[in-house]
Amino acid sequence: MSREWYRGAACVLVLAWVLASGVSIAQGQTKDAATGAAVQPAAGMDPALAADWMRLWKQSILNVSARRYCDHEMGEQIGWLVSPVLNGFYDGYLATGDREWVDRLFDWGDSIVKRGVKEPDGYIGWPKSFPDEQRQTGVEGADSITDSELGEAMFLRPMLLMAGEILKTPALKKEYGAKAEEYIRLSEQMFDKWNARGAWRETKEGGLWIEPPVGINPHTGKFTPQYEERMTGGVSHPANKENIIAGWLLAMYDVTHKPVYRERAEKWFKVMKSRIRPWPVSKQPFVPGDQKYFVWNYWDVGGPWDYQAPGKLRYGQWVGVHPNGGYYGIDASGIVTAYEHGLVFTKEDIARLIATNRDFMWNHQIKGAQFKRIDGEAPYKNLTPGVLWSALVPYDATLRKVFEANYDPADWGGLDAPYWVWRLGKGTQAGQ
Repeated sequence: MSREWYRGAACVLVLAWVLASGVSIAQGQTKDAATGAAVQPAAGMDPALAADWMRLWKQSILNVSARRYCDHEMGEQIGWLVSPVLNGFYDGYLATGDREWVDRLFDWGDSIVKRGVKEPDGYIGWPKSFPDEQRQTGVEGADSITDSELGEAMFLRPMLLMAGEILKTPALKKEYGAKAEEYIRLSEQMFDKWNARGAWRETKEGGLWIEPPVGINPHTGKFTPQYEERMTGGVSHPANKENIIAGWLLAMYDVTHKPVYRERAEKWFKVMKSRIRPWPVSKQPFVPGDQKYFVWNYWDVGGPWDYQAPGKLRYGQWVGVHPNGGYYGIDASGIVTAYEHGLVFTKEDIARLIATNRDFMWNHQIKGAQFKRIDGEAPYKNLTPGVLWSALVPYDATLRKVFEANYDPADWGGLDAPYWVWRLGKGTQAGQ
């Protein structure tokens, strides 16, 4: 699978993950980080619509699961192609309580785990060739292979959330408790792996994850020479990947209650907030200081490791707004996840996100809704310029109407339909 295909199809691949996975299943009542006030719940969902979504979703996910991506995908593609199905299975249990979806989730998860390989430092991984990222980090050898923290985070998050449900439900714990503990241990081991490989970096604003220069020579089974530079080399992840990894960490915190995972996520969200800029629409009159919209870059320099020479960024890196609007849907989901955990972002921040997506990006058509780029620039080639930031749906009645009018539970992007039936049908914030 080429890098160009990956970039061009990213909107399609990520939407199934963005819709449900970027929104945290928070523990307890959602509160504003600044004021501590409880967030107002969403209204309930129409029962007929919910039943129709569930019917179409079940047909779709059973068809998709027959493709068995879990039996062969490796590296980052475990995230983009496997995790939407895993999330669908978890969501299916959440909405129905049917153990069929627990069994299917562990069937897929176990297929991935058994294909993991022991790497030179003793950790398990799912390495594959990804030439562009390896070139960015300076990994030697065109045929070298490398792990993906992103892929592992996306795979492990629904496994963790299911483990949490199992351990707090006596009837499930008796049958699945040992399996739940197994996935919690695996997730913590992966966290330790990326720490040991120098993937976490502290910054002035907080901290972030980088892609370390850790490649494996498939002929010798040993790390490439750049492994010795893992604590200082590498390249920072773009915001969308940082936000996905932070969501995984918050799932780990929700299940284990270990502060380190929440603290790491919080440090990234502080960096994320520092990069967001309020801005006006130039054609509209505005009062200075009353800039109601948000904009941010796809990638920003995280530290000195992002330069291959003074003033020269590493291969393929650039600072600016990305023309693929799907990435910003992931970022918005990350911000909402932080908000629902009482971290960094406030009710005012959510209001500005809503204003950006609803008042500026949206074409104000309910059916057939379209969204322009976050910065208002023209679309680029075949990339989707903007998307509905679905994480905001429970917080705004208009965006919810747009969502319900355009959502397709029979589509790849509809694999999370049970999540929305559960979330909106409860008439409460997640976790209540």
